[in-house]
Amino acid sequence: MQPAVSVLFVCLGNICRSPTAHGVFQNLVDKAGLADAIYIDSCGTGDWHIGHAPDERATQKAAQYGYDLSSLRARQLCANDFSQFNVLLAMDKANLRDMRALSPTSFQGKLELFLSYDRASDKSAAGVDEVPDPYYGGEQGFDEVVQLTERAARGLLEELVREYNLSSSSL
Repeated sequence: MQPAVSVLFVCLGNICRSPTAHGVFQNLVDKAGLADAIYIDSCGTGDWHIGHAPDERATQKAAQYGYDLSSLRARQLCANDFSQFNVLLAMDKANLRDMRALSPTSFQGKLELFLSYDRASDKSAAGVDEVPDPYYGGEQGFDEVVQLTERAARGLLEELVREYNLSSSSL
């Protein structure tokens, strides 16, 4: 069976933010019984970490929240992604600009910031519309990434269920 929708999470190196979003969203989709309807992947705009597992700090923090990133490996965004995925979600504005620059004019899907799906917080008051890169920071940055992606993932799933008329067992 062909999935109804395919979602690609994109950050810079594909070792912190996008694999965390991938793992969080996969867990939510699995619990909703929609794994056959929604295909999920993640990648980076840069090529530094191709083939590497997610950053150990991201993996450990995700595990503390109940998410498993161990099977994920970094890859780079490629031209084929614009035909394979219909929802491409950037972790920040710089990656969104890079994605738009690479996107063919024929692309009919969505290119958006992932946090635009965070319905649980007042982002305008907090000034948060990007998932901050925790790579050069401390443990708190990885906590924040998981928490932001959890909220946005719930909003994203609700939107996809509505838009693609998917039936979920746990929404």
